[in-house]
Amino acid sequence: MATRATRSGRKARRASRLRGTDKRVPFIQRRIATFDILSSEGLELIEQNADLILKDIGVEIRGDPESLSILRNAGVDVCGERVRFEPGFCRSIITATAPAEFPQHARNPANTVILGGANTVLAPGWGPPFIHNMDEGRRYATIEDFRALIKICHMLPEYHHSGGVICEPVDLPANKRHLDMLGCHFRYSDRAVFGALIGAERAQDSVNMAKIVFGDEFVAGNVCLYAVSNSNAPLVWDSAMTGALKVYARNNQAVAITPWTLAGAMSPCTAAGTLAQVLAEALAGLALVQLVNPSAPCLFGSFASTMSMQSGAPTFGSPESAQLVLVAGQLARRLGVPFHTVGALTASKLPDGQAMEEGTWGLMMSVLAGANFINHAGGWLEGGLVHGYEKAVMDADVCGKITAFAQGLDLSEKAQAMDAIHEVGPGAHFLASAHTHANFETAFYQPANADANSFEQWQAEGGKDAARRANERWKKLLRNYERPPLDPAIDEALEEYITKRKSEMPDLDYT
Repeated sequence: MATRATRSGRKARRASRLRGTDKRVPFIQRRIATFDILSSEGLELIEQNADLILKDIGVEIRGDPESLSILRNAGVDVCGERVRFEPGFCRSIITATAPAEFPQHARNPANTVILGGANTVLAPGWGPPFIHNMDEGRRYATIEDFRALIKICHMLPEYHHSGGVICEPVDLPANKRHLDMLGCHFRYSDRAVFGALIGAERAQDSVNMAKIVFGDEFVAGNVCLYAVSNSNAPLVWDSAMTGALKVYARNNQAVAITPWTLAGAMSPCTAAGTLAQVLAEALAGLALVQLVNPSAPCLFGSFASTMSMQSGAPTFGSPESAQLVLVAGQLARRLGVPFHTVGALTASKLPDGQAMEEGTWGLMMSVLAGANFINHAGGWLEGGLVHGYEKAVMDADVCGKITAFAQGLDLSEKAQAMDAIHEVGPGAHFLASAHTHANFETAFYQPANADANSFEQWQAEGGKDAARRANERWKKLLRNYERPPLDPAIDEALEEYITKRKSEMPDLDYT
């Protein structure tokens, strides 16, 4: 029979796991080197090939005469919707004015993040129309899921950013839901947020809502919104993406220019060919940002993974995807702009071993690539179709480990522990040493969801696997959630804007 002390100890350990760590940092400040796998000669070859693509093939900008006119007026060769750039043109435009580092402000200044340099920001998953949890399985996401996932991720200190479309609330009209989603982010979290990505009108709504929260003057001079502009690979930019891009650029809000490729389908089935195409597409988009508004904040982005050449299904966590992100990070540093990429991607349908193996691989490679913003750092399942409640909690442990790892090796006098080694000497142990007693609580990173107890202790606590523990934890986080304060006048003004804008549009069921 378990003693009272044993039961009490188990209860304390369980409470500690459910509560998680209180150590919160607004973003990672990396103190480790990047893992550079390509020589300068190899990088120059990729850059030369990207220039050849832009000169000989070019990119298409579809349905956006204004962007074509901006490029034409800058001396670019525009023929119909095909745009060709002279070698070096895009790079010269970008390096002349694009900032290397800038803050994105949160409505709570303590959560403001710095993009660029040796900093890394981790954001939860983005865009899935489905959710999965162990109680209900897989189903379409609703606005209630959207709110719940924002609250859960807000309670997890391992994430630094509130994100954007944490799941797609399909119970709301597609053309209006961006208003409710951004309203939820501002209400239920006080971290930095995404603006809407698709189309100029939605982007302008996002800017207008940010002005309600931060004030017109503050938004005019500071980055308060983060957006991603994805190419339609290969070599196409459409008006939905360029339209939003121009709104954010003109309002000095951050845009990550992010070619979206699955090698073998949307780009060549080789890493070198894919990287040249990714760089070409990114250079074109980044140059457009700077031509719209010189010095507008922007990031070089890359979402490049692989596919099964047998089935055509997307694959994640591959060695080739690691090569793609590592080299993309090198290319971004040579260009002198912050680097945006993706993290815990998996094709697994459940929060299982495959999900954690593939997701951990992706996150680790992105950190070693020197990524400044890692989207999809938690919750991703089924190739991005699903946001998993348990997966978001399990990924948070990985994010916490990465944060601790990125601090590098502590070489302080305390960390050298020479006094402890002198005290203990040969053949003894360090458990009772003064150094251990002084430092044991903070000596090693302790993941909140993992179980390192003995088999007997684990069995006495129910014999739960990691997913079941995560299921309990997200429910605990929701119960303990406290809404961060928001000025009631701002809250009311947001609701008035949302209601007014929704009344001006018919309900549409397509994006």
